[in-house]
Amino acid sequence: MTATNHTLTAVRGIQVGHHTSARRPTGCTVILAQAPDGRGAMGGVDVRGAAPGTRETDLLSPVNSVDQVHAVLLAGGSAWGLDATAGVMRWLEEHDIGLRLGDQRGQLVPIVPAAVLMDLHLGDARIRPGADAGYAACAAASDEAVRQGSIGAGAGATVGKLFGPGCAMKGGLGSASVSLGEVTVGALVAVNALGDVVDPGTGQPIAGARRDDGKGLRNSTQSALAGDEPWNLLVGSNTTIGVIATDAPLSKARATRLAGAGHDGLARAIRPVHTISDGDTLFALATGHAPALDFNVLCIMAAEAAAQACVAAVRAANTLRLGNLVLPAASDFLGRSDAQQDQAHDG
Repeated sequence: MTATNHTLTAVRGIQVGHHTSARRPTGCTVILAQAPDGRGAMGGVDVRGAAPGTRETDLLSPVNSVDQVHAVLLAGGSAWGLDATAGVMRWLEEHDIGLRLGDQRGQLVPIVPAAVLMDLHLGDARIRPGADAGYAACAAASDEAVRQGSIGAGAGATVGKLFGPGCAMKGGLGSASVSLGEVTVGALVAVNALGDVVDPGTGQPIAGARRDDGKGLRNSTQSALAGDEPWNLLVGSNTTIGVIATDAPLSKARATRLAGAGHDGLARAIRPVHTISDGDTLFALATGHAPALDFNVLCIMAAEAAAQACVAAVRAANTLRLGNLVLPAASDFLGRSDAQQDQAHDG
């Protein structure tokens, strides 16, 4: 881990790996977590979107018994992408990582919660992350600064679809971290939102729904409040998924609350968020490598890291060209006035 790392892997005990398909825009991202004693991290989850695609979320409830998580999988491919979890479990088993049932000779069961986003509309929907992709993402994992943009689970992510996919832009995967003393809280988010990604300070869109002529940003919230009719989108055709992690120690109940605090950050950076067409899900991991910190402060750090990660996701994304489909990235509009945007997209 480098001294300039301000991504999720700045959290001690966390490694991240990606696998991106070479055949169409999709992929998966794995977050490996380890406590100082070699066990998994304490885990929690908070699901706010109305159309989630998830695995092992019930297990993370504070009222249930398993209290460690060895990895989290984030994937494209909608529900098909959950198949990649098998590859993550296989890699963990081969490395003797998991929950041991019985004595030291008992069966090993890696605990791998997962969430997926919808990207099947980009290219051949029969191509989606499977077990081999999950395994490859684990093999690529490291504690180096997280690679961001159109990669891993964010490869096929798009944003700004409230007024139709033809007005959308490229989403992506972003990461950020906030440190205070010896404690770090980080976030990694794959942004595939129905809404726009906005600057949390100004509320102005960075990437999202474009105007009907495609040459400038529309501002979905203002358009909706002005009475513009949203597109009739399929339920579950979007979704923002991610992980909040800290190296402070937490109980299972407080890990769950930390995941909820991360959603505050999503609400600052994505508008609208948690819609009927999104399956917004955030996991939380606490590795326990650092001393304790006031929990309210940890929640403030989680929200800040999540908001920064959403902005980083679209700023690092690349323009997508797929046949006749062109989805511009935030970098195509960054720092330009409306007139400059019009001129650039007339060429």
